[in-house]
Amino acid sequence: MFAFLTGLGLAGAAGLNAYIPILVVGLLGRYTDLVVLPGEFSWMGNGWVLAGLAVLLAAEMVLDKVPLVDSVNDAVMTLVRPAAGGAATAATAAAADLDAGLGTGLAALQEHTWLSWVPGVLTALAVHVLKTLVRPIANTGTAGTAAPVLSTAEDGLSLGLSLLAVLAPVAGLLLLLALLYAAFRLVRRIRRRRRAPASG
Repeated sequence: MFAFLTGLGLAGAAGLNAYIPILVVGLLGRYTDLVVLPGEFSWMGNGWVLAGLAVLLAAEMVLDKVPLVDSVNDAVMTLVRPAAGGAATAATAAAADLDAGLGTGLAALQEHTWLSWVPGVLTALAVHVLKTLVRPIANTGTAGTAAPVLSTAEDGLSLGLSLLAVLAPVAGLLLLLALLYAAFRLVRRIRRRRRAPASG
């Protein structure tokens, strides 16, 4: 159960930034005992992969803070972020299968490993869609000044959510739900304000 919550938390973090949760899992798997990477996901802890992810992360952190460029980056990442979320969830499910205590209830995933990707892909996609809806609205309303602020906040939330997902899965899930709810409310509020002058 906790392994599933960890996977969802990591997937949510991937919806904000594809590279942070994979880097967190890879680094923890390589240098600590907090994460045990199963054989098929050992690439996450490979030094060259981690270095490549760090370069990609640095590039995205720069691009994501530039107005208009951030929207183009979000469009490009529409496939990458859900894939990263699916990989993080599948790796967590596979790791749980190595531990009899955490593998309970995940037996079906052993026979159909692709099933473990689905919740991660959907969770990351939901977060990504909300992010891509909020960004253009915020940029338009603030003449682009919101881009670096929102991007920095999203990076921080992605890191915090990734760490919580591994260390305190329930707290990570609660944070993810709070973020989804807040983003949904924000989008609805902004749309209502836009419609008000037109109707008046």
